[in-house]
Amino acid sequence: MKKIAVIVAGGNGSRMGSSMPKQFMALQGKPLLWHSIMAFVKAYPDIEIILVLPEKYLKYGKEITTEFPGVPVQVTAGGNTRFDSVKNGLSLITAEAVVFVHDAVRCLVSEQLIKKCYEQAVEKGSAIPAIAATDSMRVIHAGKHAVVSRDDVRIIQTPQTFLSDILLPAFQQTFNECFTDEATVVESTGREVFLVEGEYSNIKITRPVDLIIAEQILQP
Repeated sequence: MKKIAVIVAGGNGSRMGSSMPKQFMALQGKPLLWHSIMAFVKAYPDIEIILVLPEKYLKYGKEITTEFPGVPVQVTAGGNTRFDSVKNGLSLITAEAVVFVHDAVRCLVSEQLIKKCYEQAVEKGSAIPAIAATDSMRVIHAGKHAVVSRDDVRIIQTPQTFLSDILLPAFQQTFNECFTDEATVVESTGREVFLVEGEYSNIKITRPVDLIIAEQILQP
């Protein structure tokens, strides 16, 4: 089945303390975005890529894609919210496919996880990577807090992966504040979504210390 990765790179780098959006910051001499694209290309050389970027960085994003000759790449501008950005990317899909929606700054995603998500999405319709919480967890409500069993908590990652005939219609809805990721958008249509075991190394680069950790993970 056709494979399409919608790589969302709409961050502005504020928590990194940088004027450059974090997806363009360097990791081992290459932009984080480059590493994310490479992971999907390695997993599936026949994959198609859709990049969703801040409008002022579209040209720079296109320059990065020139390092992937032969890989079909489309580039589009993001929106005001993650929902809008993903919707913009999905609007470019015109054929049935397995669709990965991935945060560009999760640049350490492995080929194995990508393949695992694809295989489960083909079988069950969706694959949402998730890892068990390792810290003590508390829930705050109405100014009070209570412990919650970490055995009942999962930390959600990307690529969130779906059959296109499930994902695309879900994004025809009007935006709702409860839409925190693609899984919540699909669930709001009444469909069940299915988790798949994620990876602790599949970290999201949001702060300077995350770049240091990523460098260490990539050390041979």
